[in-house]
Amino acid sequence: MDTETAQTDDLRLVALQSAVNCTDMFVRFTLSEWSLRPMTDEATAAATRLVSAVVEHSDSQSPGFVSVRLRIHGNNLVIEVEDDQSVLPPAVSSNLAGVHTGVVSPEGRGRIVWCELELPQGMRASDVPLPRREPKRSNASEQSEELPDDVDPQVMERLLSGLSKRDPDPGSQ
Repeated sequence: MDTETAQTDDLRLVALQSAVNCTDMFVRFTLSEWSLRPMTDEATAAATRLVSAVVEHSDSQSPGFVSVRLRIHGNNLVIEVEDDQSVLPPAVSSNLAGVHTGVVSPEGRGRIVWCELELPQGMRASDVPLPRREPKRSNASEQSEELPDDVDPQVMERLLSGLSKRDPDPGSQ
């Protein structure tokens, strides 16, 4: 058995109904970045069920936080949902029958509910490619560095200095 954790990503949300939709988008985006699109439907369903259970048991007047964490561990995608509530939701949703699940109670309050989904046939954690992003500067930042030749830097400095000292409310004099 491979115990290597190759990838991890997480998102912290306020435990309100909007957290369910945010979880859906987070899982879809992350699995797309990790080239695991075939797992999207199953993983999204599992993650949103776990977050829904937390949201249903939270106080909408004073909601806590819920963290959603995705990990590629060994031959599995591990979905963890951690909350900080003192009122604990049911251990594991019955809708996740057949999926390897568990509950961990960290010290303090709250709990971590997790489930494992097998990676596609023959795939291991080390086979999941890391997302590649090239550093790219915005067009605005590139333009701001290139001052026209006829602009005197000292004049610009005085102009900016004068603007920063200007009274923001002209009617207060």
